[in-house]
Amino acid sequence: MMASVYVKTFVQMCNYLQDPLHVARFQRLCGIKGTFPDKSTKANSGGSEPECPGLRWRVQPGGVGGGGEGEGSERSVGNGAAADATVLQVNGCQSDDDVRPGGPPSSSSSAAAVAAATDSDTTRAKPLRRNSLTGDVGREFLIRNKLLFYLFTFGTELGNEMFFIIFFPFLFWNIDALVSRRLIVVWAWNLFVGQSTKDMVRWSRPASPPVVKVEVFYNSEYSMPSTHAMTGTAIPFCLFMLTYERWQYSFLFGFCVALSWSVLVCVSRVYMGMHSVLEVITGFLYSLLILAFFQPILGKIDNFYMMDHYAPLAIIVSHVSLGLVAFSLDSWSTSRGDTAQALGTGAGAALASHVNHQLGLMLDPPPSSLPLILPEISAGLVLRSLLRFLIGVTVILVMRMVMKAVTIPFLCQLFGLPSNNIRRARQHMRVELPYRYIVYSVVGFSCVCFVPLLFRILNLA
Repeated sequence: MMASVYVKTFVQMCNYLQDPLHVARFQRLCGIKGTFPDKSTKANSGGSEPECPGLRWRVQPGGVGGGGEGEGSERSVGNGAAADATVLQVNGCQSDDDVRPGGPPSSSSSAAAVAAATDSDTTRAKPLRRNSLTGDVGREFLIRNKLLFYLFTFGTELGNEMFFIIFFPFLFWNIDALVSRRLIVVWAWNLFVGQSTKDMVRWSRPASPPVVKVEVFYNSEYSMPSTHAMTGTAIPFCLFMLTYERWQYSFLFGFCVALSWSVLVCVSRVYMGMHSVLEVITGFLYSLLILAFFQPILGKIDNFYMMDHYAPLAIIVSHVSLGLVAFSLDSWSTSRGDTAQALGTGAGAALASHVNHQLGLMLDPPPSSLPLILPEISAGLVLRSLLRFLIGVTVILVMRMVMKAVTIPFLCQLFGLPSNNIRRARQHMRVELPYRYIVYSVVGFSCVCFVPLLFRILNLA
């Protein structure tokens, strides 16, 4: 009896934290105001405010990973959402009046926006980056607190691809290669578990309205748990876990930095309108659980990757198998590509670690030298670090661009698919999965092995 009371209370608390009204209130508190049509205007025109969908399913007529014109289309179920809606509904609740990609907002929303924009501190803005699945650019909103907007934009970028392209190489080339290697392992597994869980749970994004979509790039993905919250927790706390006692700094300092980083990323996802409070909390706790699992075995995994003769085979088989599992869970979305991208990067970095160890390159400092102390900052040290970073990142970005330009048309030709529409071509598993693995395994390998060799040639090692 007591157990059933606890379960009921827990379910009620989850439903409360999942309510999109909390997200909308937090956005208003932070100075974000939407330009939604007035309900009275829609009522007079014979329309009605759309109900907020519950679960949302992507329809995949061609089967798992199959092609077909209908792949990636969606239908909404629950709470009165029409399955045969002619307007594509992404996560959340948006009608043709709510989203007009590339078009002007409705007259009622324009009037409201103009009235609100009379305040000199108010700025009109479009959502950050368009949605890569639907092409949705979202509708304009008003910013009344620019400081919070920039702060939370920075926070959400801490979980995006470009940050990891900058962060992992800088850490590897300039600070601690061992920490960077192991951090990539945790990051790849964390994303795989999080994105796969999303495609199994299949919860929709917070409904809009009332939520304002400050970002729409990931709006077509499922929502539970927040993988931004997961990576935004896993990276700083794993970094703290790996460097404490290896490097000389106080426990309180390291813990406060890790916690502040995590909180900033988590809160930014609510601010962006991408996640409910429940989804962010779940992502935070889920990530801590994954870290607890990896903490005692992370060193063993790293040593296996570097030293075992069968490591290359195990790396390739395990990472590709996990990608196949992730791609079989649901139809195409940005989450599938992100999962394969992380696994590909992890595979490339692990293979490069094996090559480095076999060739005696990038050796770790001996245990007798621990704890490590940050060197005294000088102009020469800063200049050398900046040169390594700028040259290395440039090489990686150019390599990624070239590999993308070559790989997708090649795969389309190989499998007999039209290559005139890259977005459509990438919705096929036969293109997206090998494309992500090839491109990002090369990126990971280059970061860990090729670029450090280049530094030696340039006398920057």
